[in-house]
Amino acid sequence: MPNSIVLVVPCYNEAKRLDVKAFTGFLQAHSEVRMVFVDDGSKDNTLAVLGRLAAEFPEVVFVTSMPQNGGKAAAVRHGMQFALELPGAEIIGYWDADLATPLDAAPEMAKEFDRGPQIAVVMGARVRLLGRDIRRKALRHYLGRIFATAVSTMLDLPIYDSQCGAKLFRVNPELRSMLEQPFLSRWIFDVEILYRLMVRDPQGSRGLEQRLVEYPLASWRDVDGSKVKSNDFFKAALELFTIHRFYYRQRPRS
Repeated sequence: MPNSIVLVVPCYNEAKRLDVKAFTGFLQAHSEVRMVFVDDGSKDNTLAVLGRLAAEFPEVVFVTSMPQNGGKAAAVRHGMQFALELPGAEIIGYWDADLATPLDAAPEMAKEFDRGPQIAVVMGARVRLLGRDIRRKALRHYLGRIFATAVSTMLDLPIYDSQCGAKLFRVNPELRSMLEQPFLSRWIFDVEILYRLMVRDPQGSRGLEQRLVEYPLASWRDVDGSKVKSNDFFKAALELFTIHRFYYRQRPRS
């Protein structure tokens, strides 16, 4: 179906960094994709840049604004709720504005939903395999592995990479319900999404494991100017315990 994929792109002070040429080229080549850009209270000219892009692609590019900076979690939730109201959307996801994950990966990831109607989410995974170009700074890689191990332990799921900013979701009533409440987390809402999916599954983590696909990305690169800093690892660790404590009581018991 045309326009069946909708990507939400949260933006905060991205006027100088947004690769408009890359977005333009992708949109010209992929008529099945629409984009919702969320300006998260930017203080620069991000909104003007996004407005020009929307004017060039009025049928497939939408721009919505947060009244003030609320963080990536709030911006993604706002954008996904906006996307849910677009007609014909079958797959909705979010994508980092810096394009650390190339946009061309989105249509390939979407094909994973063809495995069956049980697939609820497809997650990009930064796995260093032969033939794949994953360029991640060493410190962030090792901190990420520690964090991923903690997430896997708490969720009881063998997840390799919960924090990659490229994820797609099947549009269904469950997704709408999952987005009704604001996220507890400002930084690691990706993990909170997985918890919300798990507590809604009668089989808990075992059920979620059958509905989740990790897609090894062909390429990924650290981009200069990232909003995420190394010391945010400690904030993320604190939020992880907060999320676990809140949702643990809700998880199904076998």
